[in-house]
Amino acid sequence: MPRTRPAFDSAAVDHLRRSDRRMRALVDRVGPPTLRIEALGDPYAALVRSIVYQQLHGKAAATILGRLCALFAAETIPRPEQILAATTERLRSAGLSGAKTAALQDLARKSADGLIPGYRSLARMADDAIVERLTQVRGIGRWSVEMLLLFRMGRPDVWPTGDFAVRKSYGVLFGHDEMPGPREVEAGGERWRPFRSAAAWYLWRALDTAT
Repeated sequence: MPRTRPAFDSAAVDHLRRSDRRMRALVDRVGPPTLRIEALGDPYAALVRSIVYQQLHGKAAATILGRLCALFAAETIPRPEQILAATTERLRSAGLSGAKTAALQDLARKSADGLIPGYRSLARMADDAIVERLTQVRGIGRWSVEMLLLFRMGRPDVWPTGDFAVRKSYGVLFGHDEMPGPREVEAGGERWRPFRSAAAWYLWRALDTAT
């Protein structure tokens, strides 16, 4: 079983409740945070999963990932050298799109070249440095890295202003007639620093629990 830990502590929740009355009401309605962080392990493997799962439902993506592993008679994520040695046609036979196949090949090349840090090196890097490094991989955008930072590394101050649900929930929380843009959400989120990851989680939960 993977090791997990709570994503947010009481300091984060207390800070959000003190920040403004609207967030305080949301925190009180949703209740204590339940998110737990699953240990990241190998960043390369996490990025493979991220690419495969993009824009797919979980069950379909899991099937494709299983087929990808089966191509190499393995139960674990194929290593970069295995991806690079396989033909494009073989990789696509697992059900990958052309774009995802190209992204996996680019990830494998960059991993083999040392661009993708191991976990210990990654853990020592600042959030912005991780975003800058990993978005050099084809198919890995800022949002994907932010989700890794928040849900797999447990970084406390991730603020995904490009996330549709965060923007929508922020607009509802503060009574906007139209959904605010990333710049407005970025500025508004300053009140929740340095616990913006918790703020994002509560905004996601606000949509989940809306009546």
